[in-house]
Amino acid sequence: MPLFASTYLTEPPLRPTVTQHRKGVLLVNLGTPDSPTAPDVRRYLREFLSDPRVVEQPALLWQPILRGIILNTRPAKSARKYASIWTPDGSPLLVNTLRLAAKLEAALEDTRVVTAMRYGQPSIAAGLEALRTAGCDRLVILPLYPQYASSTVGSVYDAVFTTLLHWRNQPELRLIRQYFDHPAHIEALKQQVLTYWQQHGRPDCLLMSFHGLPQKSSNQRDPYEQECLYTGRALADALKLPEEGFRITFQSRFGLQKWLQPYTDETLRSLAHEGYRRVDAFCPGFATDCLETLEEVAMEGKETFLGAGGLEFNYIPALNDSDLAVTMLQAIVARHNA
Repeated sequence: MPLFASTYLTEPPLRPTVTQHRKGVLLVNLGTPDSPTAPDVRRYLREFLSDPRVVEQPALLWQPILRGIILNTRPAKSARKYASIWTPDGSPLLVNTLRLAAKLEAALEDTRVVTAMRYGQPSIAAGLEALRTAGCDRLVILPLYPQYASSTVGSVYDAVFTTLLHWRNQPELRLIRQYFDHPAHIEALKQQVLTYWQQHGRPDCLLMSFHGLPQKSSNQRDPYEQECLYTGRALADALKLPEEGFRITFQSRFGLQKWLQPYTDETLRSLAHEGYRRVDAFCPGFATDCLETLEEVAMEGKETFLGAGGLEFNYIPALNDSDLAVTMLQAIVARHNA
């Protein structure tokens, strides 16, 4: 028998080296302009309002309106609003999301956590590339939207799939669709409110304001409205609030069409007229504070309530990068990261 045959039988070839799998989390938030200036806000709004999931109108009809009217009138006004909530470190939404990602990575075992924005920077494509560079091929996509909407979570999925369309070596994906009813989420919201009340006392009414959507979204079987109502009711139950002690409302309507109701601003006026002296506002649909919570609710909401005759208005901050948020997301990721 030839020598090489004997060697082969006694010394089998070594197995090839295969890269070990590494887990990664893409933490996705809505996005923000790079600065509170009209040019940067215009760039941000152009990307945001060009998403067909955000504005469900034919492009041939919508784009002339967007480019000819909205992008020539709205950016300056919106820039002033952004400037009113901007921090020395930058956009509150981006700063809080980056901090949250760092803390979540420290809490998870052998998992890389990267931040991405659906609109603006850092992009979803850049976030996915950062995870690939880190050797991650088991990815959890975690949009920071507790409730599912086509215009939020659905749009994030679009951007992820569009990016991965060009990858030869596809990662294993776990998609977190929503966490509106996750026990860790309700508990975190409850503790956030209770902590505030322990320091400042209780209000006559807790107003829970969610971002609005056009009413036609619910008519087209988008589950967002029902998931918001579930979260609000679950939080009210956890806090043991009576029916007169809370309201669930929707904010940020845009354009002339009918949006989800009741509207936040109209409800604040009604509460003042009904004799409610103190209202505390909380936004359970926002993972981090942003323009819609800090300017629209904390500032404009206060002006609306006090202007209608209310005596005291307080805004309870979002979970942001708190320990409550980290513990909650750790539990949510654990379901998908085994």
